Amino acid sequence: MFATKVTAKVVQDNSGVTTEIPVILTDQGVLGPVTDYVLSLHLNGTSLSTITNHIQSIRLLIEFMDANEGMFHDPEELFAGFVRRLYSGTIGEDGLDPSGLYWIPASTGTINRHIGNLTNFTNWLSDKGLAKPLNTLRTATRHEERIQYAAWFRRNQNDFLGHIKDTSVNTTVKRARSIKGRTPLAKTNDDAIAFPTGKFEDFYMKGLGGAKDPRVALRDKLIVLLMHAAGLRRSEALLLWVTDVFEDPSDPDRAIVRIYNEIEGKAPEGWKSRKGIKTRKAYLQEKYSRIPRQEMQNTQHLGWKSKTLDDKDGYLEAYFFPQEFARVFMSLWRQYLVFRASVECHHPYAFVSFDSRYLGNPYTYNSFNQNYAAGLRRIGLEPNKSVGLDPHGHRHNYGRRLTDAGVDPLIRKKCLHHASLESQVPYTMPSSAKVSEALSQATQQLHLQSDKSTNQRSFDWKELAQHGFEDLDPDGYFTGKNPRLGKGKS
Repeated sequence: MFATKVTAKVVQDNSGVTTEIPVILTDQGVLGPVTDYVLSLHLNGTSLSTITNHIQSIRLLIEFMDANEGMFHDPEELFAGFVRRLYSGTIGEDGLDPSGLYWIPASTGTINRHIGNLTNFTNWLSDKGLAKPLNTLRTATRHEERIQYAAWFRRNQNDFLGHIKDTSVNTTVKRARSIKGRTPLAKTNDDAIAFPTGKFEDFYMKGLGGAKDPRVALRDKLIVLLMHAAGLRRSEALLLWVTDVFEDPSDPDRAIVRIYNEIEGKAPEGWKSRKGIKTRKAYLQEKYSRIPRQEMQNTQHLGWKSKTLDDKDGYLEAYFFPQEFARVFMSLWRQYLVFRASVECHHPYAFVSFDSRYLGNPYTYNSFNQNYAAGLRRIGLEPNKSVGLDPHGHRHNYGRRLTDAGVDPLIRKKCLHHASLESQVPYTMPSSAKVSEALSQATQQLHLQSDKSTNQRSFDWKELAQHGFEDLDPDGYFTGKNPRLGKGKS
């Protein structure tokens, strides 16, 4: 048995259009209900990452059902076992796993996500009338029958993965309309790890600037400027079109940069299709026979996370801070366009590959990550998200700079293209470094106050060590009234 995710082009009608989506392929073929579900998610604009997460959850349930065929007499036991093995993994203390699954324990957050995904999927099956009751689990021989039965059971019992009697699970689940996994540890959003400000100049000038190919250096500098100086996400910066950088009317040496949503954004230069459609999606299709990168399934895929736009034309504007960066960007942009114009490209994207194997192709997420890491290594650093040495750390640096400069929260919200003020919490809370610094200063202040006090007796470590350490230092080497090694000899 196998169940794997593959990318398929689905034909839904007699037009020449296919829909490229991930599906589940098993030894019994493509799972039709799952494909239909993914198509519905795709139609509703669900992101590729979310669809992929749903696929993974469904695949895990199918694999567990198949690996435990005949082991469970009722769905309560099956679903309880499924959740239990997500928590514990399936590998025994001897390192063996007779089921062949070889799952390692998943985090609480991951398990809750799987439960939520499966709840959504089985609800959808039930709503569409695709859920089928079966007499027992043992009669379900095909994967499709099993997942249809799971949907039927949830709808009729009104509790997917519910009614779990097992004591090992009862203590870790909460019952509502559907099972909820263990309560995850509370995680604070108090520290947006920013790229270290003190290392940026070296990274920018020597790291990125140290690339052998000047075209590569210019391209990557421009992308990092959009992230570090304007707070754009990596995927947003890579979506820039050559038509979307303008001279500021008040200062031609400053750039105005706009990142358009490729589905709803307005096409450039007043373009409209033969039927009067003005969207970028129509523009890409009619002029380049391309689909938006947001809808692609291959390495050229780029996500779109922002839920807010700066204009009805469907774009995000890059707000450079400090504003001098807008001049730096325009200077580099003018140089870069010379290189970009010398490469044949059948697409509108500004940033392209200069690798001879892919010359002129749109620059990909993975390629940028590799070049970014190479830039760090040129100055003796290794990529490390936990200390901000990561592309997203530049956006955090931008947010921190806005906060430290006292920029109004509403302006920060606009600059970061946040949907709500709450999204700024990671940038407004003190970082771990600032907490340590504040405590150090407070400690020094405490010492100063102690020194000024004439009545308070000084803390005497020698006196403290005379008693109470017999169990730790029975031979009296360091403690007691006369420690044997307590005094150094000159």
